[in-house]
Amino acid sequence: MTRSAVFYTIDLKDRLVGWELFAITSHTKPSSRDTRESALRAAAACFAEKGYAETGVAEICSRAGISRGALYYHFESKQAIFLELVDRQLVELIEDLENTARDAVNIPENLLRLTHLIQGLIQSDSTRAGIFLEAWSQASRDGSMRKASLGTFDHFEAIFTRLIQRGIDEGTFAPIDPAVGARALLAITSGIFMRGLLEPQKSDWGKVAEESIKVLIQGMKRRSIE
Repeated sequence: MTRSAVFYTIDLKDRLVGWELFAITSHTKPSSRDTRESALRAAAACFAEKGYAETGVAEICSRAGISRGALYYHFESKQAIFLELVDRQLVELIEDLENTARDAVNIPENLLRLTHLIQGLIQSDSTRAGIFLEAWSQASRDGSMRKASLGTFDHFEAIFTRLIQRGIDEGTFAPIDPAVGARALLAITSGIFMRGLLEPQKSDWGKVAEESIKVLIQGMKRRSIE
């Protein structure tokens, strides 16, 4: 066998061995997406239990069963992980609100449907509730978190404003400033939501929200002139 033929044989064997190793590892190693999701789940649990400040990257990696290198491949920092967790929850919440607004037929009844959304969030798992509480805590100290939180409140206010304006247009509500009504509604819902997260067993917060929104709706309704 010539020298070139020997090299060709060795090269072919190496390629075959390399392909076999790739085939084996591709089926046994977790995918990049799995690694990312594992890191997010572990971080969410740690943040909910210990808070953002007391949670370290090493603890997240240990809980997720991944290396620091794997974590930093997907996230540039602990803050980036936290912001993605918060963003996911807020996007889901905004979608629920948008669906409620889009399906609205009777505006007062539709506003009352918000109470079911609040109740569902309060009764959600402790990890999710913990992330919301930690997000509000961090917003008071962190500029990026504050910007994200304020942007979310602005989005909620815009949805509420559209709903109230529709109520005015259909003649259900008096011709008030819809933005003012939206801010009042946002203050009621966010306040009850926060209280419910802190003391979930203290009261039936869905009922509290329903009664509070009914009072607001009654104040916005158009009065007939006798």
